[in-house]
Amino acid sequence: MQRRHFIATVLAAGSVTALAHPSMGAGDFEITRTEAEWRARLNDIQYAVMREEATERAGSSPLDKQYADGTYHCRGCDLALYPSSTKYDSGTGWPSFYKALPNAIGTKADRSFFAVRTECHCRRCGSHLGHIFDDGPAPTGKRHCLNGVSLIFKPA
Repeated sequence: MQRRHFIATVLAAGSVTALAHPSMGAGDFEITRTEAEWRARLNDIQYAVMREEATERAGSSPLDKQYADGTYHCRGCDLALYPSSTKYDSGTGWPSFYKALPNAIGTKADRSFFAVRTECHCRRCGSHLGHIFDDGPAPTGKRHCLNGVSLIFKPA
């Protein structure tokens, strides 16, 4: 009985921590930086989006209308994330893709705003990219709706 109580207490404490800190811990990624290092590297909106999971204003990113050949990289660590061949105009005002490069992103459940969505982040540094929805085009049917401030476009 005491063991069961101990396990329940540990699980409850972990749930409270997860609710208080929705992002993964700094030690969970290959590339880690202190808050001060991230703030020195990013401007205010980039920091809010990439480290605090905010969302940039729709239509504010020039990458939304960028359709040249190339690759979209993580602004936080320069990992290649999305090829331009999977980018499309979703009409949402955010850069949208139907597929990421292999082993480029991580996902987790986002239970904010009274709904469950799939959040996506850079698998190497944990920077928040956006969300994945089930209303995209073939062949995946997915829409990776991303914040342009999280990305850097590198032409082919």
